Amino acid sequence: MQRGLLEGLDLWSQGVVAVWAVDADWGRRTVTLDVPALVADRLLGPSSSMTCEPFRGEADPVEPSRGPVGRQGTVSPGVFDDTPVFDRRPMTAEHIDALRTFSPGADQLYIVFSVSGGAEVLPLDVIERRLAQGWVGALVAEAADLPGSLMGPWARTVASEPETSENYWADRDRGVHHPRFGEEFGGEDGARQAVRHTYRDAEREPNLRLLALARGVHDLRSLDAGRDRLLPLAVWQGLLAHDQLDLAPFREPSADRWRSGSGVPLGPLAVAQIYTTNADPRIEGKGHSPLCRHAGERGVAASDDLVTIVDLLARDDFDWCSKCAGYAVRRLTDTQLSYYRAAHRLHDITRQLGGDSGHHDTIETDTVISQLEELADWQPIDEEG
Repeated sequence: MQRGLLEGLDLWSQGVVAVWAVDADWGRRTVTLDVPALVADRLLGPSSSMTCEPFRGEADPVEPSRGPVGRQGTVSPGVFDDTPVFDRRPMTAEHIDALRTFSPGADQLYIVFSVSGGAEVLPLDVIERRLAQGWVGALVAEAADLPGSLMGPWARTVASEPETSENYWADRDRGVHHPRFGEEFGGEDGARQAVRHTYRDAEREPNLRLLALARGVHDLRSLDAGRDRLLPLAVWQGLLAHDQLDLAPFREPSADRWRSGSGVPLGPLAVAQIYTTNADPRIEGKGHSPLCRHAGERGVAASDDLVTIVDLLARDDFDWCSKCAGYAVRRLTDTQLSYYRAAHRLHDITRQLGGDSGHHDTIETDTVISQLEELADWQPIDEEG
């Protein structure tokens, strides 16, 4: 990672650069300052934390009336998070260079706004490519700018939860009526996995901040900036689930007891996203999960394929990897997870009443009626239909 130009400077020196910088040469890693004489004496003195020398050319003082727009080559107010969003100015390629030079953590995600695309979450390299193509947009915030009043309590809650218990894998076999059935596909488990796969304590909250931003991205392939693992692997663990969905409730009833379903509509699950390295059987090579070792455990790449559960139910010609089952499911929203649980519970009741449950225990009528009444009252948890 590139060392920041301001790394090692005390707060006073950083403030001097922020207030009195008038020009910057990013290639030579030098900044020109226009400072009062008293400040100049301290900068040139032996106790200064910066290596400074007097300007050798002819002075060209900045006019007081000259605003930030007229000061080219300057990290001036109005681009980053030093002004209200209302006053932000469009980014330029020069600002990208400045951000990389001044910020050692410039490979994070950024919220940007443009009149063409609205608010988006993008990596810095993607923003740079767009600028080269004529895109006009403003930087709103980075992951580090997310409100501490939200991120702090969330990070402490997730970090305080016990890591994978000895009974974790045994609990995965719990029945469909268990309140935690299917939690391995949800966002809460995603946050736990992100923390669990973060091996340095100092990186836990930054990774959760990245996870929080990435959750709002419409297509995870847009997070690929052309370099391996732009996002930490722990963040991808929080975005994607390892396990494969059990789609039995959504299949149509048939004579095949092993593949027969209950015909439950997909509902909000119809738009659930599934990522694979190859969903086209005409292209040589099996499909892998972006988290599979055969794919380099690299997270989602721009070249990956995006399919839906509708595609999985409609096709049986996928050529999947036998290790990872060929794909990774984007973690379900609360409503999707709730609906997934409800569908499985209804499917289980259907099998019991049809004598196809695999056991011959006496059906407890009161229990079944109670379960059906609970399912009848199901409602979306959020605005999803």
